[in-house]
Amino acid sequence: MLKRLLRTEIGREVASRLLAALIRGLARTIRWQIVNPEIADAVFRSDKPVIGAFWHNRIMLMSKIWNSDRPFAMLQSKHSDGRLIARTIEHLGIRDIVGSAGKGKGGAQALRVMLKALQSGTGVGVTPDGPRGPRMRASGGVIALARMSGAPIYPVTWNVSHRRVLRSWDRFILALPFSRGVYIWGEPILVPRDSNAAQMEALRLELEERLNQLCAEADAALGTEPIAPADPAPDAS
Repeated sequence: MLKRLLRTEIGREVASRLLAALIRGLARTIRWQIVNPEIADAVFRSDKPVIGAFWHNRIMLMSKIWNSDRPFAMLQSKHSDGRLIARTIEHLGIRDIVGSAGKGKGGAQALRVMLKALQSGTGVGVTPDGPRGPRMRASGGVIALARMSGAPIYPVTWNVSHRRVLRSWDRFILALPFSRGVYIWGEPILVPRDSNAAQMEALRLELEERLNQLCAEADAALGTEPIAPADPAPDAS
């Protein structure tokens, strides 16, 4: 019955408002530390758009990292779970971009919409392994977006000391209240407009490695068990 309800517009709206309220309340109970705050300060002081990249399993509290009045949007998939997440982040003050940054018509459309958002000055958040994985393996869509837009990619992550890791494809992290928490900003990755296929593949792998290193750092900082990346897809790009 619950699944049927969440497939309806009314059901998704009610559930998303409740989830947004829950996330806001939960985040207030966490004692946060920002690692590499100088990177965040540089992002927020600049008027240039940026691309934030983070793994799908860390999406729950990622909206809290954007401490700025400047507009920000996040890419969400078209399937029912994605629409629920999209409604939720809208109630958290973040715009929704529908699509997938992977291959196919949906991916091409999403890239066009994200490119338009960046050109208008809106920052964009992307989960390079979403919506279906492999877990913690980057697709090439975010690299293509950075090449076309000229916007830097900032790898970011978070962790909390008290959490549950769900048995989903991405090992989704469910944050628990009254935890210690860290947000970690990574150095930007720039993708030259004249990058060829080999250079873009190298940058894709660099992004993947950087994100996994940040997640390992966040896990080590709070003593939580690391989440291992899945085996890479035969064609990860």
